[in-house]
Amino acid sequence: MSIFKITFPDGNKKEFDKPTKIIDIAKSISPSLAKKCVGAVVNDIVVDLVSEVSFDSDLRLLTAEDKESFSILNHSAAHIMAQAVQRLFPNAKFAVGPAIEEGFYYDIDANNEISVDDLPRIEKEMKRIISETSNFNSKVISYEDATDLFSDDEYKMYLINKIKDSGKDITIYEQGDFTDLCRGPHIISTNKLAHFKLLGIAGAYWLGDSSNKMLQRIYGTAWFTKDDLANHLQILEDRKNNDHRKLGKELELFTFTHETGSGLPLWLPNGATIRYQLEKFIKEEELRRGYDHVYTPVLGTKQLYETSGHWEHYQDDMFAPIEMGNETFVLRPMCCPHHAMIYKHKPHSYRELPIRIAELGGMHRYEASGALTGLERVRNMCLNDGHIFARPDQIKDEFKRVIDLVKYAVEVLDLNINYYRLSLRDPQNKDKYFDDDAMWDNAEKTLREVLVDNKVDFIEATDEAAFYGPKLDIQIKTSLGHDVTLSTIQLDFLLPQRFDLNYIGEDGNQHRPVVIHRGIISTMERMTATLIEQYKGAFPLWLSPTQVNIIPVSPTVHHEYATKIQSIYNQLDVRVTLDDREEKINKKIREAQIAKIPYTLIIGDKEMNDGTVTYRRYKSEENVTLSIEEFKEQITKEISSKYIHRT
Repeated sequence: MSIFKITFPDGNKKEFDKPTKIIDIAKSISPSLAKKCVGAVVNDIVVDLVSEVSFDSDLRLLTAEDKESFSILNHSAAHIMAQAVQRLFPNAKFAVGPAIEEGFYYDIDANNEISVDDLPRIEKEMKRIISETSNFNSKVISYEDATDLFSDDEYKMYLINKIKDSGKDITIYEQGDFTDLCRGPHIISTNKLAHFKLLGIAGAYWLGDSSNKMLQRIYGTAWFTKDDLANHLQILEDRKNNDHRKLGKELELFTFTHETGSGLPLWLPNGATIRYQLEKFIKEEELRRGYDHVYTPVLGTKQLYETSGHWEHYQDDMFAPIEMGNETFVLRPMCCPHHAMIYKHKPHSYRELPIRIAELGGMHRYEASGALTGLERVRNMCLNDGHIFARPDQIKDEFKRVIDLVKYAVEVLDLNINYYRLSLRDPQNKDKYFDDDAMWDNAEKTLREVLVDNKVDFIEATDEAAFYGPKLDIQIKTSLGHDVTLSTIQLDFLLPQRFDLNYIGEDGNQHRPVVIHRGIISTMERMTATLIEQYKGAFPLWLSPTQVNIIPVSPTVHHEYATKIQSIYNQLDVRVTLDDREEKINKKIREAQIAKIPYTLIIGDKEMNDGTVTYRRYKSEENVTLSIEEFKEQITKEISSKYIHRT
């Protein structure tokens, strides 16, 4: 065989005259390095150590410090867990078991026999498998052999046929008495997994389709060191304590009831205050930036959504139509058809454009019951929605203005943009996307140019577009590690066509506007959920349901002075409560801390005689005394600036 060269990241090269396993290449460099290796990257493809190289290649060896190694370890942990489940539940069938960002999962059909109480037993069996020191071995097999091997597993057979249709090789991995359909990569041996934990069980529909069988998804996480695992488990515990569903209940922000229906939140007074402040903030900012706010109904005729295309492309996510008299109505899933009708109610000149319409719009989407997650995913929501009707030559400027508004909102709310995603259609999916190749090519090209011109770094994602056009999704990572869409900006050439929207151009002829759909801070529900977790329930002063809590040392002696202070600050639109219960003062202070109230004022003889207030900030032991006027200036400045106090 001819000689081939392996090139390493430092530029060094090594020659080989026969196919060589990567583990042997690593040993030829340094036996101690080989012991640390988890896998490798060959010509940008992640592979395991038993893979062979037989041609000129760029090779990067992976150790525990490389991010790719975490995925290799967790993918292997998923297989070891499946092997343990197979031993304990011999009739179980296995769907898919990938590595994910913080661990792994495996979807299993065991007729719901596995419960959370079985997880310790599965972990124990995993440790037994690890001690058996079985190597992970891969091989390519024929379609016939794969069919024989997995003939009684409908999930594997589905995947095998998909692989066959794609023309790719069918690969299996074996470790000990377990064989799985898999493309790898894996660690070299089961004994390389030492630090792991199974985290829980959830339901998951096969292929994510609610019409398919519900499988059991077992989650777990694996790490290279004991300390890393312990640190991650502590993070998970902290997240659990800061989950918006837990804090929302403790702080009395929202609730759900069986009687009102799944996914239909009831905003309690505290939560309603937060929502009102968010709505006020974004509405005032939009008005400053040239938007006109409108109100439109939460339902429309079925004909309206047939015209817009939602009935054809979005019907499965909408509530069933309502028959009333001679009309058929639909609860709206979004506001764009209504805003199109507002634009269309009179003729427009090119001089009027862009026309920016915004609304805090109520809408309804029939989310699957298994997808409902507190306020983060609901069926009734209020979207910070908006539509810009623009001339084609205004697209780039308007897009930049929207991005600037998103960045401003993110800064005020103390969030961080994780990444920008250019969401494109799948050209082969004619059912999901409106079938007009020329329109799509033009829209995607225009949007890509807009992002490049505005120096926005982005990734591209196929099959994530809206049915009518491409979009820019602005993703944030919540404090619980969820990847959620904060804002979306969509470029739409279809809506103006379907609703026959026009403007009179400078040439006196009719022209089609372009519509830019945009949501800045998502729905009030999702944004509130995100902020509850971001702030751990301790909202900044401007958002806090109660901003100041006054505690008189003696509910009788100091009541009149405390009431006077409450009145002064109430007149400044500061949200003040007076706790004049016959309780010990330390208990009342402790309860104010539990409620995460930003300022607690303690009023006693000294304050009453001197005309002062003494305050204690949330999570602080320090008492600060100011005059009534000084505290008034401090608190009004903090509220108006939307300053976020760090505790």
